[in-house]
Amino acid sequence: MTIASHQKKWLTLIGTVIAQFALGSVYTWSLFNSPLAEKINEPVSQIAFSFGILSLALAFASSISGKLQDRFGVKNVTIGAGVLLGASLLLASHATNLISLYICIGLLVGFADGTGYLMTLSNCVKYFPQHKGLVSACAIGAYGLGSLGFKFINMYLLTHFSLAQAFSAWGMIAMVMVIFGGLLMSDAPKQTVEATTNKQHKLPTNSGEFTLSQTIRTPQFWMLATVFLSICMSGLYVIGVAKDIGENYIHLSVTSAATSVAVIAIANLAGRLVLGVLSDKVERIKVISFAILVSFAGVASLIFGEPSSNVFYFAVACIAFSFGGTITVFPSLISDFFGLNNLTKNYGVIYLGFGIGSITGSIVASIFGGFVPTFYVIMTLLTLSLVLTLLMKHPAKRKAYRQQLTTQQTI
Repeated sequence: MTIASHQKKWLTLIGTVIAQFALGSVYTWSLFNSPLAEKINEPVSQIAFSFGILSLALAFASSISGKLQDRFGVKNVTIGAGVLLGASLLLASHATNLISLYICIGLLVGFADGTGYLMTLSNCVKYFPQHKGLVSACAIGAYGLGSLGFKFINMYLLTHFSLAQAFSAWGMIAMVMVIFGGLLMSDAPKQTVEATTNKQHKLPTNSGEFTLSQTIRTPQFWMLATVFLSICMSGLYVIGVAKDIGENYIHLSVTSAATSVAVIAIANLAGRLVLGVLSDKVERIKVISFAILVSFAGVASLIFGEPSSNVFYFAVACIAFSFGGTITVFPSLISDFFGLNNLTKNYGVIYLGFGIGSITGSIVASIFGGFVPTFYVIMTLLTLSLVLTLLMKHPAKRKAYRQQLTTQQTI
């Protein structure tokens, strides 16, 4: 690798971390629910629905970000995402009704965030094929830290400035960071197909580069999509209503239930770092199996455990740890199965499960009525996902096995 290429690689990593930190700021949205409810005189629940729209728009944008990168390059698309993010938050500061809020925050901010998130992550991972788990942990860890860092920034803005000024300042800070990060990035070079072997994973490195159309025709794609949807549904549902579970199901005080927010943030970050690093040392599908078991333990604790604060904190920590680790490991896992060159497109489609999972839990809860039936549905999906990960074979191994059978039959 030339000196210039080496510099591009590390500058891209730095730029990705900076951009991801700013993009993670959208997860502080709940801080604005009450002030907006007072401003436009609507229930908080109606205001909060904008985040559900944001999650769907984020997932959709992630699924098409690969095509945008192919056409315009990672630098230009990231800069464009930063400009759109800043402009959308500025427009949101002038929202006077739910429709304008759903458009500005739900659709536009979600689209901007999704465009930058998955594309910059996937592009950065391609630069470090031997350390995909660690790099994913750095990038997605920055995304998680962004939500924590901007919590303090936005709380300060809301305390010392008007709502409109807080929105504008948030948008300006996030836009500058994303644009600056984008300026440091370069498109990762295409990976060449080699017959070398990854000793840690006992799989051929870059043994097959699958296009999106080829990927969706494999059974592994649909199995992985089911696993991802299941873990996202469990994580997003429990994290989203953790305070309500603590108060209304475990019967904790408001203060004790609210402590779950800090527990979730720490466990989520720990999952990203621990499982991300572990995935460079252990076969990644096994890491996902472990993550499912951890999430299963958390959900089972909520159903069968003694209703106490310790059991509650243990449960939400397990679920947040699993969720954070899964979304960190999955990009590298998809590249293991289907190659690095089309990672953004292949993972982008699977990432739609994030948006679907963000609303599926709430829909299930409304249909079956309450926490416990939803927990049982989640346990069922996690059990199915665990079976799938244990049965799943790498496409290269599957192909080699079939060729071996054909050879034996011929002989």
